[in-house]
Order: sequence, then structure tokens, then C-alpha cells
Amino acid sequence: MERSPSSGGRVVAAFDFDGTITVSDSLRDFVHYTVGSPRLVYGAICSAPWMAGMLIGMSDRGVAKARFLAATIGAMPRPKLEDAARQYVEHRLPALIRPEMVERIQAHKRRGHQLVLVSASPALYLRAWAKGVGFDAVLATELEFRDDRFSGRFASPNCWGPEKVRRLQQWFSNERPRVLYVYGDSRGDREMLALADHAWLRGQGEMHSIDE
Repeated sequence: MERSPSSGGRVVAAFDFDGTITVSDSLRDFVHYTVGSPRLVYGAICSAPWMAGMLIGMSDRGVAKARFLAATIGAMPRPKLEDAARQYVEHRLPALIRPEMVERIQAHKRRGHQLVLVSASPALYLRAWAKGVGFDAVLATELEFRDDRFSGRFASPNCWGPEKVRRLQQWFSNERPRVLYVYGDSRGDREMLALADHAWLRGQGEMHSIDE
């Protein structure tokens, strides 16, 4: 699914996921759906020192998130976790999706634009959702598995802030699109928005028209 485009002169629309396409954070919602409230609370308590450190700039955001996931979903075998991701995408995630953003995605698709989802949330469940909507690529945080279980580490850097730009440029294969649209909602999208020809940040006005 993460294929790099080969034709020149293309138009690309890059979307953040949480808060941009969804009404709330999908990661915690996925964990809650998968393991329930007691395990979610347990994971929040176990990862609290790293979460607190992240807020004051003393702990890496990716490490804090990995600690939270290790304490919640880390005990699940990989096949069971992947099945939970499919169930989440089918039964729960649709309730979080903003209809107007799906229409925006489809508007780009009707014009033949390439669609890429760029998110700090796990690709574990994002790929299934994005494939159904018609995205060409998913650039997201990859979980590391050992002995068929989540290791508590990420197989790729946490896809947030500057890492979003690095992953996007890697996907471009040194061939920048003729036009780049970017949609975001938070500080974690700032660098990616700065890369765009047409940037939209939720809460900062109406979405621009699609000219291409």
C-alpha cells in the first residue's frame, strides 16, 4: 500500500488523522475498545511518569506512547491484536470519522489526486481504514513485534512533527508533487503544513477550494 508514485506533475493531498479526520483521538479509543476500561486505566497509570515527562519536555513523545501501549495491548498475541484492529475499523472507528472530511477526501480522489495519510497513530488499524476510503499510502507509526507480541517499542520513529515531513519526503522519492495539499489540526502537523502549497489547519478558517 505504501507505494511511491512514479509519474511527474502529480497532485498530492496529505491528511493527518486524529482530530483532522476524526472527532477525537483514535489511539486511546482503540485501546479502550480492545482491552476495556480497567486495562486502559492500568496503562495510563504505568505510563504516567513518561507522559508527565513528555508534557514538560523531559521525555520523548514516542517513548511515552510506547510505554502506554506496552502496558495495555502488549500482552496480546499479534494475530489477536490484528483481528482486534480489523474489528475496531469495522465496528467502532466509523463513529469517530467526520463526514465532511470523507467528502473532502473523495473530492481529491475524483480529481485523480494521490492521497496519503500521515499519522502518529499506529498503522496497525489505520491501513485497513485508509484502504477502504481509497488512500494510496499510509505513513504512520509502526509497532515492533517479537515472538508474535508487541515488544513495547516502535519499528519506526513516532510519526509526529518533523518525522511527518521526513516520511512524506521519503515517499515522494525526491520528486516533489506539482501541488501539495495538507490538512492538519495540531502542533504535530506544523512542519507538514509548512511544506504545503495549500495548507488547512482545523480551527483556522474554512477549507480552501480545490483548484487542480
